Amino acid sequence: MNYALYFGLVAGICTTISFLPQVLKIWRTKSVYDISLLTYLIFTFGVANWLIYGLIIREKPIILANTVTLILCLLILIGIVKFKKK
Repeated sequence: MNYALYFGLVAGICTTISFLPQVLKIWRTKSVYDISLLTYLIFTFGVANWLIYGLIIREKPIILANTVTLILCLLILIGIVKFKKK
């Protein structure tokens, strides 16, 4: 049994779904008050790099988690740009 794979999958699931409440809140309320665009830009860049790393080393937990996280972060970034009050 490959315990490292299971721990990687559980870690990926937990850290990935942690962004779902933020995405849902932004898109339901159309409010991005106090959400930092710069923070999400830097984080999204980091997630994209983790995804590339996972693809290079062919590690499914890293690839799966970071693909979904990247999508969620992009939805947050789109929400920040779309709903930011001018």
